[in-house]
Amino acid sequence: MKRTVLVPSAIIFIILISFNVYAKDYVIGGGDSLQISVWGSPALSIAATVRPDGKISIPALGDIKASGLTAMELTDLLEKEMARVVKTPIVTVIVTNMTNYRIFVFGRGAPAGVTTLTRETTLLELLSQLGPLDSADLENSYLVRDKKKIKTDFSGLFEKGDFSQDIVLEPDDMLFIPDNFEKRIRIVGAVNTPTTIPYREGLTIMDVILSAGGFTEFAKGNDVLILRNKEDSKRKEISVRAKDLMKGNMNENISIKPGDVIVVKESLF
Repeated sequence: MKRTVLVPSAIIFIILISFNVYAKDYVIGGGDSLQISVWGSPALSIAATVRPDGKISIPALGDIKASGLTAMELTDLLEKEMARVVKTPIVTVIVTNMTNYRIFVFGRGAPAGVTTLTRETTLLELLSQLGPLDSADLENSYLVRDKKKIKTDFSGLFEKGDFSQDIVLEPDDMLFIPDNFEKRIRIVGAVNTPTTIPYREGLTIMDVILSAGGFTEFAKGNDVLILRNKEDSKRKEISVRAKDLMKGNMNENISIKPGDVIVVKESLF
């Protein structure tokens, strides 16, 4: 049986590829921390922080401009510069701390602001970090990159777990997440806790009544109305015998649509 033996240069090459795949699109900037390693030359291997002027200091080379380059580009530059003092230098550059991986979030459906990431992050990971998104209209959310809208509708990814829709975020990406106010469901009238709840796919009239704490003792359970918006700006009224529903008649368990208002009438006697 033949064995394949990797020489040190081949091992370093594999490591170099893996590191640069991780940070291939990240552009180094002021404040970033770098680990620079030179195979066989520990005196040239250093940990450096990019100064405000965008430069780092390398022994025997002096100041080198790092800001504005990717890890791969800086690797190529250092190998060319170090060829003056080291024969066939093999260099690796690892970004150990990112300070310029900024993502901008705006819209009223999530906390607005600037998030500085410290590692490669996907859209799903960032959405999960924003906190509860009950007020977010994910269907009408979108991602802007280089002034172009490159992805719309986050609901399939975040609510249905369709991971094929996940993408890696890049520095200076902008997320617009609007409020879902017009889609919220309201229930008023003879219920214990009149309330407003976010719309979600699969929501039924029973779900909404239970979220409001059920009927009061004066409720006309078989005289419940669903007021639904129509394209002509008028409301459609749908009558529901909700008391029968609570007794097991699931035919009355009507599906709710975005913006529905449920009115539970009250009996006078």
